[in-house]
Amino acid sequence: MYSQTVLDHYRHPRNRGEIPNATAAVEATNPVCGDLLKLWVSVRDGRIVDARFKVEGCIPAVACGSWLTEMIMGRSPAELGGVSPAEIEAGMGGLPSASRHAAALAVTGLQQLLRKIA
Repeated sequence: MYSQTVLDHYRHPRNRGEIPNATAAVEATNPVCGDLLKLWVSVRDGRIVDARFKVEGCIPAVACGSWLTEMIMGRSPAELGGVSPAEIEAGMGGLPSASRHAAALAVTGLQQLLRKIA
């Protein structure tokens, strides 16, 4: 049902936790399923140098949060403005149609972060 990438990020999430004194922190919720994503980033010299997450939700939501934190580190906010749910789905090796909300939640969280650090 889930790709190996989804299962790996779920079983071994990267960057789980909080960043004390983060540059920005946001919370995004999917009102339909109730999944909750919290993201923290530290920005230095115009680049994201650390990213952490916490998720209360399904397997794909955890996996997408983990994958997102890896993908955004080292990048500038300008480089991340066009990230789409389709890009996250592709990075996850695909998501079942019933789980695509997880990629959308990750993008919503990222967009909220970008507004705070812009």
